[in-house]
Amino acid sequence: MFSRADQFLGLATPYKDARWVYFGIPMDFTVSFQPGSRFGPARIREASYAIETYSMRQDRDLDDLAVHDAGDLELPFGNVQDSLSRIRQAAGDILRSGRHFFAVGGEHLVSLPLIEAALAQYPDLVVVHWDAHADLREDYLGERLSHATVLRRVAEQLPAGHLYQFGIRSATREEVAWAKIHSHWHPYRVLEPLRDNLPALKGRPVYVTVDIDVIDPAFMPGTGTPEPGGITSGEALEALTLLQELDVVAMDLVETMPHQDGSQRSAVLAAKMVREALLAIVRPD
Repeated sequence: MFSRADQFLGLATPYKDARWVYFGIPMDFTVSFQPGSRFGPARIREASYAIETYSMRQDRDLDDLAVHDAGDLELPFGNVQDSLSRIRQAAGDILRSGRHFFAVGGEHLVSLPLIEAALAQYPDLVVVHWDAHADLREDYLGERLSHATVLRRVAEQLPAGHLYQFGIRSATREEVAWAKIHSHWHPYRVLEPLRDNLPALKGRPVYVTVDIDVIDPAFMPGTGTPEPGGITSGEALEALTLLQELDVVAMDLVETMPHQDGSQRSAVLAAKMVREALLAIVRPD
């Protein structure tokens, strides 16, 4: 189900020896503004060679982790339902083998089958969501499966109170009203409210989904739906280190669209976020 032309920096562990599996999902079939996030996984791998395996922030090194880069999922272009099914199957196979995964998109709709696979293994799953957008619409132009509806579809399947949202700064009036009832709603910021919520999240199986547009487009122009007024890249990287304190069972990073950014700083930032996240959530052997 996978193919690979390159490897993310430092992730050279064979599958049989790996505790975590890293893979890309090159899908952007339901985007509402600019397509191109399907190229994100490949560009992030390329950009990873611009950074070190070692993190000064965490004093940890990717070389010490048992993570396998499986490559990118092969998906039938334009077929949303079949693609979601293949993503769910791949994620489920990894989790059922006793491993965990870190997936890179691709558009945010790919998180739906990933979280469904995790929920099947961890019925008490908590979802932590960083984003510029609420993604809580009931439908988008009549479509229930969209990157604008993905967290609504997720919340419908989670136990009540198991969705935590951070950094949101763009939503409809209806989404905000719904979120204040059905999710733990922390708009505009990530670092401080996440730190405040750590006691409530500790000891529970956590899935983290990060839409990279949570970061201000001044730092992260390479994304499909840029939204001014976001957090800094420094806040995002610092907030990722807090994940050390949680039992993260799976994670994704989505909506990177590096070809919109000729400077390549978007791809390098995404690669650095992958590094910091892996170092925070994967326990060294």
